Amino acid sequence: MSTQETIRLYDNDAYATEFEAAVLSCEPKADTDNLYEVVLDQTLFFPEEGGQSPDKGVINGINVVDVQIKNGVIIHTVDIAVTENEAGSEPDKTKHDKTNIDKTKLDKISAGSHISGKIDWQHRFYNMQQHSGEHIFSGIVHSRFGFENVGFHLSDSVVTMDFSGVISPEDIAGIEREVNVAITKNIPVEVTYPSKTELESLEYRSKIEIEGQVRIVTVPGYDVCACCAPHVKRTGEIGMLKVMNYQNYKGGVRISILCGFRALEAFRQKSQIISELMGIFTTNQEAIIDNVTKLKALNQSLKSELGSAKAEILDYKIASLPTDIDNAILFEADLDSNAARSCVNKLVEKYSGVSAVFTGNDEDGYSFIIGSKNVDCNNIAAALRNKLEARGGGKPVMVQGSVKAARNKIERVLDDVLE
Repeated sequence: MSTQETIRLYDNDAYATEFEAAVLSCEPKADTDNLYEVVLDQTLFFPEEGGQSPDKGVINGINVVDVQIKNGVIIHTVDIAVTENEAGSEPDKTKHDKTNIDKTKLDKISAGSHISGKIDWQHRFYNMQQHSGEHIFSGIVHSRFGFENVGFHLSDSVVTMDFSGVISPEDIAGIEREVNVAITKNIPVEVTYPSKTELESLEYRSKIEIEGQVRIVTVPGYDVCACCAPHVKRTGEIGMLKVMNYQNYKGGVRISILCGFRALEAFRQKSQIISELMGIFTTNQEAIIDNVTKLKALNQSLKSELGSAKAEILDYKIASLPTDIDNAILFEADLDSNAARSCVNKLVEKYSGVSAVFTGNDEDGYSFIIGSKNVDCNNIAAALRNKLEARGGGKPVMVQGSVKAARNKIERVLDDVLE
């Protein structure tokens, strides 16, 4: 694999979507048949770096499924497998039957060849919206509270920020509003490459020590931060920022946000859920919480009543069991672990041998609790493990676990071990 550092075209223009490049190396990815690692002399593909997910797109029409960076070298992982659409076309003798790969794709990205690349602009822009919004949020937190952003993760579905101190819900709401004010101001986002001398007098946020040239992203009045990722040109392009969730985390707080189009999509989904709930409860939006609360209370009440009824039925079954036996084995279709344990405890008091309750069905398997005052229950569990690959164990007086087997097979094993 080439060790020549890759020219990062996205640093020059985060809005460019197409580029030309030379292939420096193309090698199969270890332990795969259809994935190849391609190194180019220059690229628009932003790699997974700084907590942000990598760009998506194509190289010579071939899907790029991952982009990583190591020692300044950007590695594009491409998939040369035959796609479903390609498989439906006329047979191609160049396609390898066993691994279902397309050798013509491999020819297009061989070392020494020239390629045309194209990034997925929507994915890139959505990431830019999230990252630029996060900078403003983190900058406000830092200036207002002095807390550092000690953890950042930007995926295709969520953005999380971990701060070094706890922030109250009221303050989080205030920061959210201030970020959106900054967005409406449509402030230019500046990208600079200060000299070492300039950096010495510059106050900026950075989670790590950076060797070599430092790239500074500035939102005037809100944030100055070292960052390697593409950003929007003006804050207005972020659209909006919405806090989705927050929780205390490792002595600080973890805050989840969404910006721009991803925030819009999230609220479309929430709006759809609310509309469906309004239809189900035949009520307005304001009364949904009250209706759900009442339904939850009713559900808990019914569960309690059902549990009491099941306990009475179990007591009846226990009382109906013959008294001239040593072992008592019950199979129940639906029983929670507390009820099963209570049942076993009652059976143990009644019978001198082994008492057991198996809960479940033949299709999904059974969970079990086995108890005895006079028999080592570990021997029963061992037999179930050896014969039926059951899981679980415990103490001589009681074991519990699960087994994926039919009832008749379980009964045969129990008959053999209890003879």
